[in-house]
Amino acid sequence: MIVAGVVLLVLLAAVAAIVTSLQSKLAFPFIPVSAQIPDAVGKVGGEVVWLDVNGDQVEAWFLPARRPGAAPLVVNTHGNGELIDQWAERVAPLRDAGAGVLLVEYPGYGRSGGKPSEKSITAAVLAAYDRAVKDPRVDARRVVAHGRSMGGGAVGQLARQRPLAALILESTYASLADMVRAHGVPDFLIVNRFDTASALRGFRGPVLIVHGVDDEVIPFAHARQLAQAAPQARFVELDCHHNDCPPQWDLVLGFLTENGVITATTTGETP
Repeated sequence: MIVAGVVLLVLLAAVAAIVTSLQSKLAFPFIPVSAQIPDAVGKVGGEVVWLDVNGDQVEAWFLPARRPGAAPLVVNTHGNGELIDQWAERVAPLRDAGAGVLLVEYPGYGRSGGKPSEKSITAAVLAAYDRAVKDPRVDARRVVAHGRSMGGGAVGQLARQRPLAALILESTYASLADMVRAHGVPDFLIVNRFDTASALRGFRGPVLIVHGVDDEVIPFAHARQLAQAAPQARFVELDCHHNDCPPQWDLVLGFLTENGVITATTTGETP
């Protein structure tokens, strides 16, 4: 019986290790080197920033606003199958409207050191935020976080711990733990939780939630949970899936303008 018990414990430990490893691979898939576009930051007039995250060097790109003086800043966090490289040109409408953009890479992604996890990603976005608000080109009172897919979990953690003028969640989950639990993984084996809905319950600023009704990766039900967690949120349903939703920059800019983050004077227009 003792031998059988030991064997059972070994088997359970092996299963737990396999489940944990699979969670990490699904949440943070390998991104090939071919996906990197390291010269993209220079092409858009951005700056490379290196952050010390628990002893590892993590990359971020600061794309300053196209006007002098302190400007609004959008902290952008991408999905788990992307890199900041792909976002350098995509965020041009934000910069055209007078905002700066901070693209935060995840530990273990692209050229960044470390390993991705809820703890390390949270540390990275906090370090990026803390550095950015000290920059004289950034208006610390008008810092917004915009997270897509897994990035929504990252900015949710940022909203818990730092002041934000607004929060934008695009195609993200109410909780990564709920996503994992839905695949039969017991709660005690869940590694990364990213409880975005809980973060929203404590956030009092304006929120924009955008989600495709046919999302096959993160079910639309998650968006409803997020909206329930933030009664003040503007909730927009899109007729698309997870990866085919067209850019919603007009919607985002309208939301930021309505909430005083971007103004007519920000863009250089006559009020």
